[in-house]
Amino acid sequence: MHLLKVEKTHYIGQADPYILKSRGRYYIYVTGHDGVYAYHSDNLFDAWEYYGKVTTLENHRDFWAPSVIELDGVYYMYCSFEFYGDTPDKGGHRQSMHVFTSDNPLGPFENSKQILHPFSIDSHIVKNEAGLFLFYSTNRFEGERIGTYIAVDKMLDPFTPEGKPKTVVVPTLDEDIYRRDRYKKGQHWHTIEGAYYLREGDWHYVMYSGNCYEQPTYYVGYARCKSDENDLTKLEFEKYPDDNTYFPVLFANEFEEGTGHHSMIKENGQWYAIYHARDYNDNLGADAFDARNARICKMHIKDGVITAERYKDRI
Repeated sequence: MHLLKVEKTHYIGQADPYILKSRGRYYIYVTGHDGVYAYHSDNLFDAWEYYGKVTTLENHRDFWAPSVIELDGVYYMYCSFEFYGDTPDKGGHRQSMHVFTSDNPLGPFENSKQILHPFSIDSHIVKNEAGLFLFYSTNRFEGERIGTYIAVDKMLDPFTPEGKPKTVVVPTLDEDIYRRDRYKKGQHWHTIEGAYYLREGDWHYVMYSGNCYEQPTYYVGYARCKSDENDLTKLEFEKYPDDNTYFPVLFANEFEEGTGHHSMIKENGQWYAIYHARDYNDNLGADAFDARNARICKMHIKDGVITAERYKDRI
């Protein structure tokens, strides 16, 4: 179901929607070319209002996939953007992870601090009994399946990774191939990104997006681990159902495509995914390629298995 309706007067797309509930109100933050944009509502399912840009930096662009956490009354936004103050990675990528702060969930988020080198994108910041942890995606250029993968690192404080990242989910499928022959013939580039961590009982899950929203096999899958361990860098996650089976939770169906990069929220015991997708008939002209907007669906999570309940708009 559509969550944030497209309004052409300020249409920027609603890619990579991250949901936060704070003090009884809901907030969704989205990717923007010139900054991070936000929406807010008193109701999870409707009455969302466009707020506008909540952070930006002059002379920087492509503010991707924010995640936000509230700690002791301060809101921390983890977001990557094209950063020219550091050396790019081997592939020439300049996206690097920064932290912004605010005393208000609608910003302005300011005082950016770089915390990871390029390439580092798609944060999910998590707090549990063992401390603060940051999931993110980075690149590798060696091995059978090169490309983007997910790692996790413990945070010594909101601005300081420990510097001992643990690999969490790596590409294992041809369906993860984003671009064939990207750097040389026969060496295909894979993408695993958009991490979202959650726990139900002793089951830990890292959900992720595979491939790219431009491709027909773009999807949301997950890896899991059963453990009573709280230190998320000590867990060994395994893809469900296994490394060799394409088994998406969210993927293109008869009424929407480009389904991926989601966040989750639990309301009254029910999990919901907030994800981006586009209708087959969006008809946005020049904007059609980036016509992703936020949708919501139920997620059923039990005994190590996640399934999605999707439906067309009911309005």
